[in-house]
Amino acid sequence: MNRNRNLLVAVICGLLVGLGVYWFLVPDWFVAAGIAAIYSGASYFYFSFDISLFSSDIQFDNRVDRFGYAIGLFGLSVSAVALAQYYGQQGTTTLPFVILFIGVIAFLLFISKAQQQTEYSH
Repeated sequence: MNRNRNLLVAVICGLLVGLGVYWFLVPDWFVAAGIAAIYSGASYFYFSFDISLFSSDIQFDNRVDRFGYAIGLFGLSVSAVALAQYYGQQGTTTLPFVILFIGVIAFLLFISKAQQQTEYSH
């Protein structure tokens, strides 16, 4: 697939996520547009580069390093829910906040891997 087509597909994916958030979770265009933009960006890098969502290039040989990595991953997995419940009004913002947080993590992960691939290809 060429990059122009990948951009179009990515924007459609982002808009679908944004519309889903707007229709089912938060009737606020500003929140939905932000989420749509994040997912559009993450989708673009996912479609344009050889990036697998569930593969992990991060491996540590030292047992202490692996444990530190596991602690960090656990923190990433629960912090979105914890913050949303703390700042949310009786849980009304929990799910949209989690969706936003996951999108931010995916975007940052994908652009990092895409940057690595472009450095190796030159």
